[in-house]
Amino acid sequence: MSIKCLGVILVIGSCAGFGFSAAMAYEKQEKTLYQLLRVLDYMSCELQYKLLPLPELCRQASRECEGVVHRVLSALASELERQMEPDVQSCMQIVIEKIRMPSRRIRRLFLLFGRSLGKFDLAGQLRGLEEVRTACERELRPLTLQKQNAIRSYRTLGICAGIALAILLI
Repeated sequence: MSIKCLGVILVIGSCAGFGFSAAMAYEKQEKTLYQLLRVLDYMSCELQYKLLPLPELCRQASRECEGVVHRVLSALASELERQMEPDVQSCMQIVIEKIRMPSRRIRRLFLLFGRSLGKFDLAGQLRGLEEVRTACERELRPLTLQKQNAIRSYRTLGICAGIALAILLI
């Protein structure tokens, strides 16, 4: 009898853990988008007033954030300094292949970000950063509106699936 109880607890716990993990991934995606917005604002200000070279700008911006955004910007700065590829977009593609992204949405935004840097004059780069900012806000809006319901649903589904699976296995 105790082995069955232990099995039931393990099944419910693992399914609940999966549901809570999915909820955390949702929150992580939202946090990454907010960090990207903050970095875009920082980079726009720095470009307007200091005209820093792109590798230095990326390195300074990476100090202002954490997580995926920090890793991407740090790797992009290193890649730009090595200059193995001819443009920022190619360097960004190399960086994105190396770093695991939380979602396809974030990956697309970083690719758009790479396309907007380094190709144009200052005004064009600022317009490109504004375009990335608009796209980021567009991706963030539905995440924020559905956040509480989605997180609650993931957690509840994880627990309910665990209970249902435990009942089936008993």
